[in-house]
Amino acid sequence: MDSNQIADGLIQYLMLIALLTFHEFGHAWTAWKCGDDTARLQGRVSLNPIVHIDPIGTVVLPLLMIFMPGVGRFLIGWAKPVPVNPSNLNQPRRDDILVTMAGPGMNLILAVSLVGLAKVGLIFHSVPLAEYCLQAAGLSLILCFFNLIPVPPLDGSHILRVAINMSHETYANFARFGFVIIIILLQFPPVRWALSTVTYGTLNLLARIFGVAWHG
Repeated sequence: MDSNQIADGLIQYLMLIALLTFHEFGHAWTAWKCGDDTARLQGRVSLNPIVHIDPIGTVVLPLLMIFMPGVGRFLIGWAKPVPVNPSNLNQPRRDDILVTMAGPGMNLILAVSLVGLAKVGLIFHSVPLAEYCLQAAGLSLILCFFNLIPVPPLDGSHILRVAINMSHETYANFARFGFVIIIILLQFPPVRWALSTVTYGTLNLLARIFGVAWHG
């Protein structure tokens, strides 16, 4: 791996940290506004990335995917789950879904904003800015759709738990194996293909909406 690849990998990693921070901030802020201040009292309603770092999902896995030969450059990760006490929510069932969707929703909003910023960059003839914005937008969309997979600790699993009325105890037992299941799933090409297809299909759509010339 040459110096340019290392620099590109570090830039991607910094993008990932920022996007994960906004993702978890979205969860924590929404929980607070829905009546649960558990995350706020733990300092999680914050854009400080340190409070959201998960050793495996934010450090080990992303760095392996960036720098280990043969692992690939399909970059994903997760941060430390935001604590939520459902009994504090104003309307527990509805608000649980709102809090869960706030993370992926934040990533979608960021992706739209970044494509818009890429358009501004092109207007002012700043091609590097546009390229970095589009790269970050793609990564934000990957995080959005990746987190909708219904496997703990990802957000899709919380939606599934509420939808089928799974008890918190049963969910906690299932969650013990979540990290292993995620890593196994990512070894299957159809899973990576599906994530790539929905991610870059959405990015292409946003690029067309904003009139940004991009081909992924």
